[in-house]
Amino acid sequence: MTEVPLVSVIVIVRNGERFLAAALGSIAAQSYRPFETLVVDGDSTDRTAEIARSFTGVRYLHQPDSGISNAYNFGIAQARGELLAFLSHDDLWTPDKLAVQVGALLAHPDCQYVVCRIRSFLEPGDRPPPGFRPELLDQTPMAYIMETLLVRRGLFDVVGLHDPDLPTGSDVDWYARAFDAGVVGHTCDQVLVHKRVHVRNTSLTDSSTNAQLLQVLRRSVQRKHIHRVVVPDQAAI
Repeated sequence: MTEVPLVSVIVIVRNGERFLAAALGSIAAQSYRPFETLVVDGDSTDRTAEIARSFTGVRYLHQPDSGISNAYNFGIAQARGELLAFLSHDDLWTPDKLAVQVGALLAHPDCQYVVCRIRSFLEPGDRPPPGFRPELLDQTPMAYIMETLLVRRGLFDVVGLHDPDLPTGSDVDWYARAFDAGVVGHTCDQVLVHKRVHVRNTSLTDSSTNAQLLQVLRRSVQRKHIHRVVVPDQAAI
């Protein structure tokens, strides 16, 4: 890794005019340099494009294929950075998010990625969506989600990209593949991401999420079973 690596920040959005400016503002306020910001827009019909283009240095990209997973994959393909980070259009970073996490990767050259803690907050005037547990607003868990991730670009060659068949569960699947492959990661014991809770949270309101998570679990069990069966045979040859 270069001494001061370029970080590509990928923001995926569809009809995000309500929150996008705040998300991009939290990126622009980062104390770390250099970074680039890519906004991947999935056919928005509101002012998303106008807002994205109003920020200096933002690369606005129209997503060629539908779906959250395809948006991530397209952004990764277009990114120029040695390190990649991700932010949803309705969430926020603390100003030191990139500085802390880049520092962690530089200090731990064996680590391929780093995550951090999150704090959830309820959007004023909104009620928690169905399925959200209000007690989470008082907690700061370590979160393995895309918004907390800073990752070496080459890890996607090892673990693979996001699975388009898992619209809202692809991040869980990606982390599961990384865990099952024994990839070394690092955790920053700080809140660096603020997750906005509102009535249109896709990950909280998509009725297929539980079925997707079950599918991810089954895949992980199958990978571990194959590893237990195949590795001894290879070692004996």
